[in-house]
Amino acid sequence: MIKRKLGNSGLEVSALGMGVMNLSFGTGKAVDQSEGVKVIRAAVERGITFFDTAQAYGPYVNEMLLGEALIPFRHQVKVATKFGFKLENGGIVGTDSRPETIRAVAEASLISLKTDYIDLFYQHRVDPNVPIEEVVGTLKDLIQEGKILHYGLSEVGASTIRKAHAVHPVTAVQNQYSIWTREPEAEVIPVCEELGIGFVPWGPLGTGFLTGTIDANTTFDAATDLRANFPRFTPQAMKANMPVVDMLRSIAAKKNATPVQIALAWLLAQKPWIVPIPGMDKIEYLDDNIKSIQVNLTASELREIDDQMSAIQIQGGRLDEGLLSMSEQ
Repeated sequence: MIKRKLGNSGLEVSALGMGVMNLSFGTGKAVDQSEGVKVIRAAVERGITFFDTAQAYGPYVNEMLLGEALIPFRHQVKVATKFGFKLENGGIVGTDSRPETIRAVAEASLISLKTDYIDLFYQHRVDPNVPIEEVVGTLKDLIQEGKILHYGLSEVGASTIRKAHAVHPVTAVQNQYSIWTREPEAEVIPVCEELGIGFVPWGPLGTGFLTGTIDANTTFDAATDLRANFPRFTPQAMKANMPVVDMLRSIAAKKNATPVQIALAWLLAQKPWIVPIPGMDKIEYLDDNIKSIQVNLTASELREIDDQMSAIQIQGGRLDEGLLSMSEQ
């Protein structure tokens, strides 16, 4: 497995990380605990060393699953988790990054993850009621105490990144980014490059759409699948956006690859400090995704992809209104 460093931080991880959320929450029914452990351990055996979870996934249960799975491997891998959502009755009701909350979540996550340190602790969403300087001050204290080793920011804008970095260096920014979600290219990725910050795209496979396994007839259970409320996943939007998948299939056929591998290889080709974290809840998905690291897209192929994408008008917002309102872009 090829390794990458997240910016200038010195945090080295596998070039492809694993988003663990889907095993417990967000895109369908949770898998059985034993199956989840099996998939995570299969990822470690295949060379993945970077695992991403959050307090909000479940909530809580995803951290517990990851902690259980990684007991035999803890010092071989890097674990990222997140704070910053206000949770009530098992749901997200807003943001909360008050210093006392950050500390409480950190302590709870250490217990859930069965560890005595967190490699990378992200603010899941910016809290408009707490200055970012105050948030980072608390994270700096946690770093000095050895409870976290690095911190990051998620769904954040360039201005906030600069303010945070001035207090203590940001290790990584995690925003949604993929071949059909390009907003970070305008300001966020350039500021990461300028400041030496790693970039971790979530949703690198378009929350499933770019795999080619979804079409206009696919339905999502509103009780278990967040995509049921995403404007980009209405039948009309999925039908309108199918040319993106057709393009990926065309490129994949030429490269003896799959659409998944092309979508991930495209991200890996953007910058050497970008580390995608696709959600992988089956071992066959692990094997498919990992092969993307061996797919080398030429400059002409990257131009071809950009040219074709520029002719496609993506339909539908990337998140529902509630989640989007808590994101900075």
